[in-house]
Amino acid sequence: MSYDPNNIFAKILRGDLPCTKVFEDDHTLAFMDIMPQAKGHVLVLPKLASQSLLDAEPAMFSALFATVQKLARAVKTGMEADGIVVTQFNGAAAGQTVFHLHVHIIPRWDGVALRRHSGTMEDADVLKAHAAKIVAAL
Repeated sequence: MSYDPNNIFAKILRGDLPCTKVFEDDHTLAFMDIMPQAKGHVLVLPKLASQSLLDAEPAMFSALFATVQKLARAVKTGMEADGIVVTQFNGAAAGQTVFHLHVHIIPRWDGVALRRHSGTMEDADVLKAHAAKIVAAL
């Protein structure tokens, strides 16, 4: 399978589709997951095209994971979370549904169950409110 430049994240990176952005630099983009597993669920993408960790250019990992760390700290602080889950899927069998490398940052609270990654989209105003808290923590 080769990289599909028309996947939803490629379209977001090109500006063809909107997102609720929380951070962007020359190498990465971070935005709110529209089907969050917890309030404040953020996705971080490299701007370089790759399907997964397995075919990515190794040189870009430094920038990608610097952004992941920066955003994980901001999500934890901004959402007043007890902890953070950082996860990344490679291939359909592993749960990957969009075939552009991306990392999930999911805030967690003691005693609060993680929601399923369902087909139900979160309200745009809720995403904007969560994004504002995270951006303020940056």
